[in-house]
Amino acid sequence: MSPAASQPPSPARRRRLSLRATLVVLLVTTVAVLCVLVGAVTHVSVRNHLEQQLDAQLVRASQRAGQAGADGHGAPHPPPAGSSDSGGSSDSGGSSDSGPGGGEFELAAFLDDGRVVTAAWRGTDGQVEKLGSADRGEISEATADLDPGEHTDLDLSIGAYRVMMTPVGEGDELATGVPLRQVQSTLTRLDITLVSAGLLATALCGIAGSLIVRRTLRPLEEVSAVAGHVADLPLSRGDVALGERVDARIALSGTEAGEVGRALNLLLDNVEDALETRQRSEESMRRFIADASHELRTPLTAIRGYTEMLRMTEELSDRGEQSVQRMEAQSVRMTSLVEDLLLLARLDEGAPLEAGECDLGELVLDAALDAQVTAPDHQWDLEVPEAAVPVHGSARQLSQVVVNLLSNARKHTPTGTQVRVVLRTREDRAVLEVADDGPGIAPGVLDHVFERFTRADAARSGDDDTTGLGLPIVRAITEAHGGSIDLESVPGRTVFTLTLPLAGRETTQG
Repeated sequence: MSPAASQPPSPARRRRLSLRATLVVLLVTTVAVLCVLVGAVTHVSVRNHLEQQLDAQLVRASQRAGQAGADGHGAPHPPPAGSSDSGGSSDSGGSSDSGPGGGEFELAAFLDDGRVVTAAWRGTDGQVEKLGSADRGEISEATADLDPGEHTDLDLSIGAYRVMMTPVGEGDELATGVPLRQVQSTLTRLDITLVSAGLLATALCGIAGSLIVRRTLRPLEEVSAVAGHVADLPLSRGDVALGERVDARIALSGTEAGEVGRALNLLLDNVEDALETRQRSEESMRRFIADASHELRTPLTAIRGYTEMLRMTEELSDRGEQSVQRMEAQSVRMTSLVEDLLLLARLDEGAPLEAGECDLGELVLDAALDAQVTAPDHQWDLEVPEAAVPVHGSARQLSQVVVNLLSNARKHTPTGTQVRVVLRTREDRAVLEVADDGPGIAPGVLDHVFERFTRADAARSGDDDTTGLGLPIVRAITEAHGGSIDLESVPGRTVFTLTLPLAGRETTQG
């Protein structure tokens, strides 16, 4: 776990559609809306045209029914030739003495003072059949408020009809009707055709649009792939080569993807130049630190030697003895700082590790016993497995890692703090935890504790032999041995977790 926990993506961001899906959905929605609009306009236009034809047919049917002739009282004459001229017939059908004109399915009804006296309709075989009483009652009610020349639609037992009133005498009216079935059937077939065509057009546009959008956005996907690959590179430190570039065939002006690709290539060129400059600067700094450290080792050794000789050969006053001791302590501290800088320089250069195998449990035990002696005012809890915990690497450097972790817990926690040191194995890894119940690390320092010359207390200037290099050395040695170091810190609990690969075999958990 890193000091700064990463935040999970928000649900809204996870549900957001890609550009390709957005374009396809927009295209399909647009086509679907257009199909609906075209279908609605077509339906209304065809319906109006058919109704106009139906109204014209109704007028002609009324004229034909009226031309069938009338007797002295205005009753309709018998139908034209071809229909039965027998006398009365039942409501169920048969020939009639009065009826509609010669149009198929036409309907005619004679009303006297608003009451249907007789009504008949012509079937598919040309026979005129009387309407039942229920249909005659429906016609009477529906036409009661109709003015001459007006029409209304009725649902009769023989189907839906449009009926129009025509006066034929004083108080007498003739109701003529034509069926709506043909209009309704035509509109139904039209609607089915329009819906089918709309669905087919929408589906074809969706498929074609998806292919076109995929092909159009393919250069942008390649640009995104290059950017993603570069984003995965470890750019924070070390020699980084940015060899990835957007293909020149894509990074051309004139298209959106080309402009983005060209801008990304320019950005990568600038970043690569900056990284090369940084790398040269870091290499120069490392060489300077290494050279300066080497040069400082000789005079520091001479200072320590002369200090010891001065104490052995000269009689010093109390003040002189104090000065010599102070000079000797500072030379020791300076020598330690120089050695740390040299170690970091060698690790930065990737110097090979000392080959060998050591028992990490023994190193932890020795360092913990030394810490108990050095800081008896702290409470030290130690948990180390009895079995060996073998790891590959330099015993001297790994010992320095453990000593630095325990020294860090001692120096930056108050008297009486409990420090718990636990070593165990987990699968093929050795895990060392150094936890304390001290005040914790300030949030502003937490993300920088493994950087060089970082101190938890900015006011420190070397007190308690702190140089700001202890934890950077821990991380550098650990990573050089193929391990990792993690830190968790809250007020009242700080835990450093060191993980190293075991030496070629698995051990049981201690």
